[in-house]
Amino acid sequence: MKFEWHLRSACGYAELGMARESLAELNRLSAEEQERPEVLLLRLHHTMQRSSWKRALTLSRKLCRVAPECGAGYLHAGFCLNQLGKTAEARQMLLKGPSALRREPIYYYNMGCYEALLGNAHDARKHLQISFQMDESFRAIAKNDPDLKTLQALL
Repeated sequence: MKFEWHLRSACGYAELGMARESLAELNRLSAEEQERPEVLLLRLHHTMQRSSWKRALTLSRKLCRVAPECGAGYLHAGFCLNQLGKTAEARQMLLKGPSALRREPIYYYNMGCYEALLGNAHDARKHLQISFQMDESFRAIAKNDPDLKTLQALL
């Protein structure tokens, strides 16, 4: 009961943009509870909001170990790697993710971004088309994404 209360409070504070209060609630949890996927994910959210990419990568990798079936760890680790200029590693991280990830349009969108940055325009277009078919809203996002500037004419 105590765990659920602190986690709900932390999530509520996060939704209100009150990061300090949210993190304080998370910090009240036991060492064992700190390793739970939902706690790691919320802590990861706050870390990424601060653009602390190395720390966020560490948390993402931990999430991948604790909950390998959870695609979020792989998506976020890939994003962090890309932000750190390690795009080829970001691509590999996504490829290692669980098969359920391939049912998510964000998987194909991110793969499209990574392929574009790596100079693989053909593969990038293929991935982006799949993401657009799954969720048309990604097309609008792509038009302003700096990672896709080499493909702007094709979007």
